[in-house]
Amino acid sequence: MIRKVNPETDAPYIAAINEHYVTNTTISFATTPLSVDEMRSHITNIAAQFPYFVYETDGKVVGYCFVHKWKDRAAYDCTLETTIYLSPEYTGKGIAMKLMQRLIEACREQGITALIACITEGNEPSCSFHRKLGFKQVSSFKKVGRKFGKVLDVVDYELLL
Repeated sequence: MIRKVNPETDAPYIAAINEHYVTNTTISFATTPLSVDEMRSHITNIAAQFPYFVYETDGKVVGYCFVHKWKDRAAYDCTLETTIYLSPEYTGKGIAMKLMQRLIEACREQGITALIACITEGNEPSCSFHRKLGFKQVSSFKKVGRKFGKVLDVVDYELLL
């Protein structure tokens, strides 16, 4: 089931999902996982301004997605950046597609005109997923990130609403 995030009850699940990607992958450029309290604050701040959804099954949050400012200047207020993560054991089950479709619809309802997905180059599952949703690659940045001793490239995908 997809529902709006509840920072109080969902933060432990979201922190655990996030920790996997931070500590084990270059999918997230974060290098230190957030504590549950830090994650709760992070969720509260984002959800106060922007759509933030979770996917819950059997009373457990197994995925989440949200949008946040793409750039700080007011001229960019019609463009938001997307974030989506699932518990690894729940990938490939169609959950991500359902979450993103709900997020995209919420953004349309709010009058957002463009969504940006920033993806580590080489993460073909994420690139393919975003293309299926109608996102188009609009940029490629070389050597802009560093994690686990690797220099990483980033690609941006855009969906015009």
